[in-house]
Amino acid sequence: MSKVKIIFFDIDGTLIDMTKKAISDKTVDTLLRLKENGVKICIATGRAPGSVPKFDGVDFDAFLTFNGSYCFNSSDVILSTPIPKVDVEKMIENATKINRPVSIAGKDRVVANGTDKDLSDYFGFAKQEVPVSDDFDEVLKGEIYQMMMGGRKDEYDDILKDVENARITAWWDRAVDIIPVNGGKGKGIEAILEYYGIDRSESMAFGDGGNDIEMLQTVGTGVAMGNALDNVKAIADEICGTSAEDGIYHYCLENGLI
Repeated sequence: MSKVKIIFFDIDGTLIDMTKKAISDKTVDTLLRLKENGVKICIATGRAPGSVPKFDGVDFDAFLTFNGSYCFNSSDVILSTPIPKVDVEKMIENATKINRPVSIAGKDRVVANGTDKDLSDYFGFAKQEVPVSDDFDEVLKGEIYQMMMGGRKDEYDDILKDVENARITAWWDRAVDIIPVNGGKGKGIEAILEYYGIDRSESMAFGDGGNDIEMLQTVGTGVAMGNALDNVKAIADEICGTSAEDGIYHYCLENGLI
């Protein structure tokens, strides 16, 4: 494990225990010790830049947000891939037909044209309320990196009807993240690795949800949390303990990373 130069971490269900909705002291200590050992640490999340939590004393090297559609560090935008405007408008139309409100995310603002229980519960994972706003149409004029809405699998076809350049990624069975067809955490990781000049074999990632599958397949070593979905565990190179059991800490300790 001495060759690992960069590690990507999902947030919800990975760094943060979804039962306690908090990061443990041991996980924070792990991040700090990885940095001390010269390993770059990066966030890889479906969240917007403004909703990425700050952990005491932890300075991440890069941020992969909107499931890879917008990646950046303290000095540069590493990757920017908005959803084509025509597809955004079509999906809002499709959502209206199935009575689903929509949240749209620009680089600096996330707004919604309404809410329902699924969307409200989805935002609740991040301890946030759905940002229903009269400025929805104004934000819609700018670049949209991700759309969020309540949605079950049997609604996917209706949501994406006549949409050519966007796709659904989901880590929960009652809501969806909609990203560019050429987006995804895997694409974001490829861009960040190229930016830092790090080979794929020198990279690692920890994740638990369906939207982490591409990420775990893109890095040299993909580690699924013990609380990960079965299909995520199936494609992972290794499986660690759950987030509630400080799985990341124990994995890094046992493999000589800290």
